[in-house]
Amino acid sequence: MIKIGITGSIASGKTTASKILSSKKSPLFSADAVVKSLYKKKSFINSISKKFQIKSKNNFKKILKKKILTNNKILDYLEKIIHPLVRREMKKFTKKNQHKNILFYEIPLLIESKLTKFFDKIIFIKSKKIIRLRRYQLIGGDFFLFNMLDNKQMPVSQKVKFCKHIVTNDKDLNILKKKLKDIIALYE
Repeated sequence: MIKIGITGSIASGKTTASKILSSKKSPLFSADAVVKSLYKKKSFINSISKKFQIKSKNNFKKILKKKILTNNKILDYLEKIIHPLVRREMKKFTKKNQHKNILFYEIPLLIESKLTKFFDKIIFIKSKKIIRLRRYQLIGGDFFLFNMLDNKQMPVSQKVKFCKHIVTNDKDLNILKKKLKDIIALYE
């Protein structure tokens, strides 16, 4: 079994790249999907609401984002809760799919979370900051939150040292597909 990690800066195109790489032939683990499912769980919402005194469950995520923007220590606290939960799901995914030839893992903070030794190969999806900001805003993302999250990540120049493949995603989708198919051909 080959375990391939996919990472990159915020809004670099990791999810798109991950879907292209796995092409429904190989299992794909998405840390973002795990986090998204956490935010749908009543117990998680109740716990976070209690900790940060969020009274409205209807606007929970919106209120939490505002709180994060005013106090970035909240983001650190959330990461301490979320990251172990994501790792637990990642281990379950690996065990469940241990008979497969290739497993893909889309993990935004793969390097920052010190998970590099878990993977046989790491692919870094790279994109210019202005393009990433535009992508983030197109999906309703906040300029200030983008900058906060982007500044929290390790600089690209340091991240690429841990990666076997660096894929620039500044052009169209067909170019990205070609680059990724050339990489995956090495492991199939």
